[in-house]
Amino acid sequence: MKYPHVFFDLDHTLWDFETNSRKTLASLFETNDLASKGVPDFDQFFERYTYHNHRLWDRYTKGFIKQDELRWKRMWLTLLDFKLADESLSRSLGIQFLEQLPEQKSLFPYTIEILTYLKEKKYRMHLVTNGFEKVQHHKIQQANLAQFFEQVITSEASNSLKPNKEIFEYALQKAGASMEESIMIGDNVVVTIVDIRGDKVRLGIVAPNEVPVHRQEVYEAIKRDAR
Repeated sequence: MKYPHVFFDLDHTLWDFETNSRKTLASLFETNDLASKGVPDFDQFFERYTYHNHRLWDRYTKGFIKQDELRWKRMWLTLLDFKLADESLSRSLGIQFLEQLPEQKSLFPYTIEILTYLKEKKYRMHLVTNGFEKVQHHKIQQANLAQFFEQVITSEASNSLKPNKEIFEYALQKAGASMEESIMIGDNVVVTIVDIRGDKVRLGIVAPNEVPVHRQEVYEAIKRDAR
C-alpha cells in the first residue's frame, strides 16, 4: 500500500460538529432559559454563535487568542448580539457546552464503514485535531471511534495548531511514520506544497464544510475496489 499511515481530522470530517453542537446548544438554550433573558429564538442564537465561534477559532488557530478566551468569549459575543451583557452567564455556558458536547455521538454517513474497511486492510490510522485534549478524547470514546486509531494528537498535547507544520511533525513522530508513507484527510480546503523532489510535487489537500463530500460514493468505490 502506498500510504500505510492515514491521519484524519476529527471535527467536520468524522464527527459531525455542526449537528452535535446544535443539539448541545439547543439543550443549553432550554436549561438556561435564555428566552426569558432576551434571546427570543434558538435559530437566531445558533446562527450568531456559529458566526462568532468560526471567527474566534480562526483567531485561536492563528495564535492570537488563548483557549480560555475562545471558550467563553464565543458565548459572550453571542449574548451581546441580543444586548445581554452577562459575563458570569457566558462563562457558565462555556463550561456547560464543553461538558455536554462530547456526549453527542453523531457521525457523518459511512464513517464507521470506511474506518472498518481501512482497519481490515491493515491501514494504521491516527487523529490530528485542533480540539482540546480532554474534550476530544471524550468525543472519541462516546462515538465508539477509539478502536480505530493508534494515536490521537491534539493541538493541546502537541503545543501547536494546524495548519502549522509542528503539529504534523509531532504526529509523524508519535505514529512512527514518515511523510512519504502518510496522508492527511481533513475538512478545510487548503492546498499546500508538502514536498518537492526533482520534477515531482506532493500536495496536501483538505475539503471545507460548504464543499460536498461524497462519502457514499467513496464507500461504494471502496467496496468495488475490494471485489
